[in-house]
Amino acid sequence: MSWFEAIVLGLLQGLTEFLPVSSSAHLRVFSALFGWDDPGAAFTAVTQLGTELAVLIYFRRDIAAIIGAWSASLVRPERRKDPNARMGWFVIVGTLPIGILGLAFQDSIETSLRDLRITAAMLIVFGLILAVADRSRAVRHAKPITELTLPHALGYGFAQALALIPGVSRSGGTISAGLLLGYSREAAARYSFLLAIPAVVASGALELFKIGEGPAPAWGPTLLATGIAFVVGYAAIAWFLKYISNNSFAPFVVYRIVLGVVIAVLVTADVLAPAAGAIE
Repeated sequence: MSWFEAIVLGLLQGLTEFLPVSSSAHLRVFSALFGWDDPGAAFTAVTQLGTELAVLIYFRRDIAAIIGAWSASLVRPERRKDPNARMGWFVIVGTLPIGILGLAFQDSIETSLRDLRITAAMLIVFGLILAVADRSRAVRHAKPITELTLPHALGYGFAQALALIPGVSRSGGTISAGLLLGYSREAAARYSFLLAIPAVVASGALELFKIGEGPAPAWGPTLLATGIAFVVGYAAIAWFLKYISNNSFAPFVVYRIVLGVVIAVLVTADVLAPAAGAIE
């Protein structure tokens, strides 16, 4: 991987990680369009550490309150009804599906599921799901995140696990689940960001050992892309949370569908090879 590729992919990772458009799909697709090698699951996971660092800093007060209340609730029963303590348990429970399924299907995630035909289909299908979810939220009272329940937290978790497939989108899947369960856009997005922290950090830490070995990119370009993803990702969080407070997800739905159709057409026309590799 060249330094220029690292800059472009780092920008893409930072811009798309928190938007419901699938960062892994963008890294995979744009690499193919430019004739670059597929950066691979290891590169994607490590650069996500940069965007998760942005989450840790942006939500530092929320995270500190959650960790403090959850830790206290382990030894002080009266603290177990604290919303922050309950949120700590919800994040743990919500992380279980992606942890279990990620380990069970690791080989497929790194190979066959990176097929561009699957990516195109997921972009379109989950774009339509996001549209339905956003519309359903508009016709009923939207619940705040303080009303989150354990079954709903687990539902969020299974939605996040679907993001193991490029094209689904971690934020898109979990936000759609939150909207369908009756939560506000802001509540769905906030919990989505918090829920991603354990899974992304664990995945990135495991994949760190693969960087620089075999087909994985070298350390230098990977670290550069990760740093860029952090800076751009922090700005993207601030913008996205402000945007959804007064706007619908319609532009993201249209973008997903258009991108999915374009990818499908290019693959059908043999302009893009569906399997990991360079442009034909």
